[in-house]
Amino acid sequence: MAWFRRRAKSTGPGGRRVNQADLDHLTEFVRSRRGVEAFIEPQTNVTETTLLLVAHDGEWTRRRIESPEVARRFAHQLAMPIYDVKLMGYPQRMRDYNERQKRG
Repeated sequence: MAWFRRRAKSTGPGGRRVNQADLDHLTEFVRSRRGVEAFIEPQTNVTETTLLLVAHDGEWTRRRIESPEVARRFAHQLAMPIYDVKLMGYPQRMRDYNERQKRG
C-alpha cells in the first residue's frame, strides 16, 4: 500500500530552501525603512531558522534564512544590528505595532 512508502527527504522542516526572492524582500525592507534591526529566530520542529526585521516604528517582516551565520553576514553587509531572539526577546515596539494593527 502507498501508505507505507517513504517520502523523499525535504530540505528542512519547511520543505524549501531559502531563495533569492526572500533575500531581495529583506534587503528592500531595510532600504525602504529607517532604524531597522535584525533578530535571528531559531529553527524549531515546525519552522526553519528565520530572520525577523523590525523598523523604528515596529513594522516588521520575517523570512527564512539558511542559518544564523548567514543571517549575521546579511546584517553586517547592510550595517544593521543583529540580535538573537532567545537572548533578547522581541522588541516592545513590535508588540505595540501589532496591537495598533489589531485596533486599526
